[in-house]
Amino acid sequence: QVQLVESGGGLVQAGGSLRLSCAASGRTFSSYQMAWFRQAPGEEREFVAGISRYGGRTFYADSVKGRFTISRDNAKKTVDLQMNSLKPEDTAVYYCAAKPAQIEDAVHSGPYDYWGQGTQVAVSS
Repeated sequence: QVQLVESGGGLVQAGGSLRLSCAASGRTFSSYQMAWFRQAPGEEREFVAGISRYGGRTFYADSVKGRFTISRDNAKKTVDLQMNSLKPEDTAVYYCAAKPAQIEDAVHSGPYDYWGQGTQVAVSS
């Protein structure tokens, strides 16, 4: 099992940048594929980006491709989301998620088994 804690959210102007970080507990962090999801008010939770167990593969939603970058550090047990060129429509609560992965380069948009509590990102126009 893994526990996840997100940090780094906040308020930023359109065009700005934020970096989210997710810290994981547990001894087998490298056995999980990791992802970021987001949920805007009144909307369903949606996949944003995913990364395979050792970072060899990444996968992005079309809405963030070219602007967001997901990365992980297995030694530190962290997964980050660098968000550039932010838009008001990126406003949401962002969640870190983990999914056990048998295959080293697997990365999926869902479903995921473990979730953090979320961190708020607000982008003003």
